[in-house]
Amino acid sequence: MTAYNTVRMRVKPGREADYLKSHEAMDSKALKAAGLRKFTIIKTGDRTYCVIGEWDSFDGLAKARPQMIAQLDRMRDMLEDLGGGLGVTDPVSGEVVFER
Repeated sequence: MTAYNTVRMRVKPGREADYLKSHEAMDSKALKAAGLRKFTIIKTGDRTYCVIGEWDSFDGLAKARPQMIAQLDRMRDMLEDLGGGLGVTDPVSGEVVFER
């Protein structure tokens, strides 16, 4: 069953170009092998972004977590703490329950 992961983050001032370049340079072969169908970044506000991944299954998404964390580790210094105990990301994921 199709699954999605969504991660909200805020980029430090002056680091937006670096942030986007780091995603462009990302080697997505392992993620695609795990079932990544589509990867999208949307700008939701001033220096605030949401990364959305569409996956073949939740199991594939879960198997790819080490690679996603490794990518996050490469850009962690570009991100601001979101506050409220979240750290630099606010991730959620799950299986599709309705689609039209």
